[in-house]
Amino acid sequence: MTNHRPTCYQCNRPKSLCLCKKISPVKTNTKFVLLIHPKEFKHIKNNTGRLTHLSLPNSELFVGVDFSEHKRLNTILQNPENECYILFPSQESLSLETSDIPKEGKQLVIILIDATWSSAKPMLRLSKNLHHLPKLSFSHSKSSAYTFKRQPFTRALSTIESTQVVLQILTQKGVENIAVEKLDNFLNPFYEMIDYQLKFNP
Repeated sequence: MTNHRPTCYQCNRPKSLCLCKKISPVKTNTKFVLLIHPKEFKHIKNNTGRLTHLSLPNSELFVGVDFSEHKRLNTILQNPENECYILFPSQESLSLETSDIPKEGKQLVIILIDATWSSAKPMLRLSKNLHHLPKLSFSHSKSSAYTFKRQPFTRALSTIESTQVVLQILTQKGVENIAVEKLDNFLNPFYEMIDYQLKFNP
């Protein structure tokens, strides 16, 4: 008989490695939608997309590859009261720092793709309902604390690290009003996850 370790049903990690006590939810005016690749979602111990979702009450999480016919996502995208963007670096991306967003009276919605770089591009290509969305990117000088995971390019950040930068910029722009302490604590579950991992794989 196989012995299964008890699992936390919130963070999906073994209860002995539960990160929930480190999560400090941040209330936002912005709605975040996380699209997670199935392979990434299976990496329960190291999935920062789920940690990001648990840290943002105003967020939704969907798992898949092609979201063209995803009913809930399409409802969000087609809502005329929403102003939707996708965080994705490219030559045509708008600068989050300098772009005038959101328009007055609109609900800002930022879509995050949680996947490896090689998986994220096919997700975007296959999901036809995302093709018309303007892309956002930001500038930063940080190096990822995700030291045990190979990054696709220099200064690539994990999903939760990228989200923290977005929240910082939106707060500077006055779109959000998040206390500095809340922003600083946002990565606490991520750092705890890294500490756990390094204990077993130094």
